[in-house]
Amino acid sequence: MDQLPALARVFAYLSLLTIGGGMAAFPEMKVLIVDVHRWLTAEQLTHVYSTGQMSPGPNMMMVAEVGYLVSGVLGALVAAVAFFVPTGILTFAVGRIWERLANWPWRDSIQKGLGPVAIGLAVAGLITFGKTAITGWLTLLVGVITFVLVVRTKINPVFFILGGAVIGLFALRQ
Repeated sequence: MDQLPALARVFAYLSLLTIGGGMAAFPEMKVLIVDVHRWLTAEQLTHVYSTGQMSPGPNMMMVAEVGYLVSGVLGALVAAVAFFVPTGILTFAVGRIWERLANWPWRDSIQKGLGPVAIGLAVAGLITFGKTAITGWLTLLVGVITFVLVVRTKINPVFFILGGAVIGLFALRQ
């Protein structure tokens, strides 16, 4: 119960960093959840992220799962609300202002500047995640093959997720 205010603060803050998706906030999430509060290990956070990616609304699933692991059902609720509300309010407010600035001469320049920032944040998240998820030559190979096939084919990503689970089950057992 004493962790609930900290959960609310952490996820309200993280919600404001998710420009470019949940992966964009992953480096800071790792620092706060693993290094600062020690709620989870880096490996546990990687598993939570991976599990969340297999479900609809993966970012919210990941947030709720961390909250649940820290403080049960109430923790899941607090983390999810804290993650959703600040960004929801900010998105609504900025969206209304942005509509009014449709003819503003600097609008396109701002949008062009935010795109690369979102990509940079997402790549930083990918690298942070990869440091824990890539544990040897086999996981590196699986990641590279998955990347190439996703970029070059129209294979449904669900098959990659299922394939990764099978590879993990048979080749990466501890």
